[in-house]
Amino acid sequence: MPAARESLLDAAFTALGSRPWQRVRMAEVATAAGVSRQTLYNEFGSKEGLVRALVRREADAYLHGVERALSGVSGAAAPGERLAAAAVWTVRTAAENPLVRAALTGCWNERLPTTVRTAPPGALPAPGELLGEARDRAVRLLEGDWPPGAVELPLACEAVARLALSYVVAPAPAADVARMVRTVLA
Repeated sequence: MPAARESLLDAAFTALGSRPWQRVRMAEVATAAGVSRQTLYNEFGSKEGLVRALVRREADAYLHGVERALSGVSGAAAPGERLAAAAVWTVRTAAENPLVRAALTGCWNERLPTTVRTAPPGALPAPGELLGEARDRAVRLLEGDWPPGAVELPLACEAVARLALSYVVAPAPAADVARMVRTVLA
């Protein structure tokens, strides 16, 4: 059922974009995904299960994007440029995806599902855990390229992740965060 699962998650995300989560109906999500309501319930158990899976998927996609930004700028890009790209990715993704923004900040507004706040421990990443996972991935991907004598890599990755988060909370153009990262790491 992987295709049905993804279709259901896509349909739920689309529905959330057009109305508050409280007004999203399971039957509408199933119809939009082209499956029965029973298939939806078999896959997720409940509306809360659906939203937890949706938030988890969006958080995982965010983390994969961080990895792509850290790996892909250009094969020979300096580690600071790669960190800047990850910071820009964070700011842009949070601006475009309300679930990522809420997962990173812990701020769930009235349009978003409030049940994620009461999810069982470990079911969803807390904001600090998500930020920590982004930092840890940055450390892993940059450790072989980090210049000797530069600030400690884990500290630099933590600082850049928190700097990006500040741009999520107090929005400014994404390009500004790249300039700020370059300045801080110089």
